[in-house]
Amino acid sequence: MNRVNMASQQTTPLLLGIDLGTSRTMVMSNRGARAEVRSVVGYPKDIIGVKLMNHSYMIGEEALKRHSYLDIQYPLEDGVLKEANDQATDAATLLIKHVIALANPQPNDKIYGVLGVPARASMFNKSQLLRITQQLLDFSMVVSEPFMAAYEVGALNNAIIVDIGGGTTDICAMRGTIPSGEEQVTILKAGNYIDLVLENLIKENYPAVQMTANLARKIKEQHAFVGDAKEPVVVNMRVSGKPAMIDLTKEIKTACETIVAEIVEHLQSLIMVFDPEDQEEALQNIYLTGGGSRIRGLDTVLAARMKEYGTVVVRQVPDPDFCGVSGALKLATELPPQYWEQVGQVINKATK
Repeated sequence: MNRVNMASQQTTPLLLGIDLGTSRTMVMSNRGARAEVRSVVGYPKDIIGVKLMNHSYMIGEEALKRHSYLDIQYPLEDGVLKEANDQATDAATLLIKHVIALANPQPNDKIYGVLGVPARASMFNKSQLLRITQQLLDFSMVVSEPFMAAYEVGALNNAIIVDIGGGTTDICAMRGTIPSGEEQVTILKAGNYIDLVLENLIKENYPAVQMTANLARKIKEQHAFVGDAKEPVVVNMRVSGKPAMIDLTKEIKTACETIVAEIVEHLQSLIMVFDPEDQEEALQNIYLTGGGSRIRGLDTVLAARMKEYGTVVVRQVPDPDFCGVSGALKLATELPPQYWEQVGQVINKATK
């Protein structure tokens, strides 16, 4: 009996859901793995860096900690692979290989993966990604990130998904079918854009404050809000090398609200793809996911901006950071691989 069970385990493929993001990449497996890593790869600038690291590259948060002596690469620009850039392709390969290793595959495993990309990623970019995964996975498929989130929460009909990541904000209208291009929008304003605006505002309003992009990101992740502030946001900064408490309430609010207008504009456009009799229901099923959905007050502000359309209900999905990757794994688990090509673009290592 034990031999049968062992044989069964060996023939069951390792299924992975992978959400490739500009800022973070998430992975989950059908064997219980769950991990995230910063989507960065660092290469030593010179021989000193090689000696300090004792390695030819470093991935994730560890690379960011050593940024002073590393050449930091973000292989996923605006949520997709940088085109015509060999170093970015190499970095993306290392990143995806690292993410797969976090799922602890065994030597004889067949590995099948469902990977999320921005809603309107080009066919070229999807093909480029699949060429990388063909080296690393036995069977792989790319699908849109908001669709994965919709699949996870069961919002497959008369619903709208707003997925706010690092590089892109993806909005997808779910109408009971695999969403077409006309039912999905990608906005190139998301978490990284907010970081840049916040960094520039702080530099402009407080010239003596020592400010970096990484510090702006950390401030945003801890304090992001839109609408009315519940209390002042006062942050411990360095002014000419000395510690000082700086009120950044106005700067954080302004930076975070830079993404609101375009989200509202595209929500208003996408509601028109629904039949008139379904629009009321769709407006009451708007879901926020991705790291940017954690911006305090965003659900309230979006609903208020859409109030002329009737009753609007905006809610955050449970576990927004992992919602998309959980949906990818759920899709991989529930849908046999022979049907994957009906959902997304597929490649099989056996065809190599």
